Amino acid sequence: MDLSVLQIFVEVMRHGNFASVARERNIDPSSVSRTIASLESKLGIRLFQRTTRKLSPTEAGITYFKKIEPLIEEIQQAAIVAKDISGNPKGTIRVTASVSFGLKCIVPFLPKFEAKYPEVTVDLLLTDSVVDLFTERIDIAIRLGQLTDSTLIIQQLMPTRYCVCASPDYLQKYGQPQKPQDIEQHNCLLFPLVGFRTRWIFKDKIGNNQEILVKGNTIISNAIALEQCAISGMGLTLLPHWLIDEDIRNGKLVKLFPDYKVTGTDFNTAAWLIFPSRTYIPLKVKVFVEELKKHILVYK
Repeated sequence: MDLSVLQIFVEVMRHGNFASVARERNIDPSSVSRTIASLESKLGIRLFQRTTRKLSPTEAGITYFKKIEPLIEEIQQAAIVAKDISGNPKGTIRVTASVSFGLKCIVPFLPKFEAKYPEVTVDLLLTDSVVDLFTERIDIAIRLGQLTDSTLIIQQLMPTRYCVCASPDYLQKYGQPQKPQDIEQHNCLLFPLVGFRTRWIFKDKIGNNQEILVKGNTIISNAIALEQCAISGMGLTLLPHWLIDEDIRNGKLVKLFPDYKVTGTDFNTAAWLIFPSRTYIPLKVKVFVEELKKHILVYK
């Protein structure tokens, strides 16, 4: 049995359609369809039920997939291990991260990494949607916040600190709030996530928490856009340190309430490295993580 045929079958099962597999492989969907039809002919069973709108695996297809998938994974992993013996990282790494974190923290790191490891190709997917690591064949995902999925391999990249900030122009025009309660008298730039949009939580030096209601006439789903609006003097906003530390240092933004910790959700948030649940991490992934951790030190 041709290994590439079985790989295509596994990919179709994961994606649930021919088009996505064809797009990733840069081939025509009809080619994927013919490959599956040929496999069905050789096996003498129908693997998928096809309609004009939907592709559904048959019971036989699901059973075959459960047997074939781990074998394909082992074969692919064996090839990776063999290549890594040379000690020369090479190949493609698929990385995903949120748009803001990727633009601010990963993209500036890529030229240095490429210069050091010219045989490694980085396929970077920036999206604010949660990507399925297995379906999209992701090697590393970087996610923000709290994580509870124990089926994945997780490492903390760095803790996240939030702060309330505003531009000097805004503060000169509307006055600088002296205590968290003063925020209720100011226009806030809001993020459409539970907590960030309605109230911010402050913790003082002795550990007392207080929730402050926030309101504003601008709601944006991208942190970099909120940063730019804040710099333009549109209001107060709550943003992570990795995004605004440089703005604070160069005077574009002013950090408010330095004696308080603040968050929109939880104080124990971080940026996390997420790996698929596999027993072996390829050398190309290891060196990427090592270099990224060195780069990210500037944001800690």
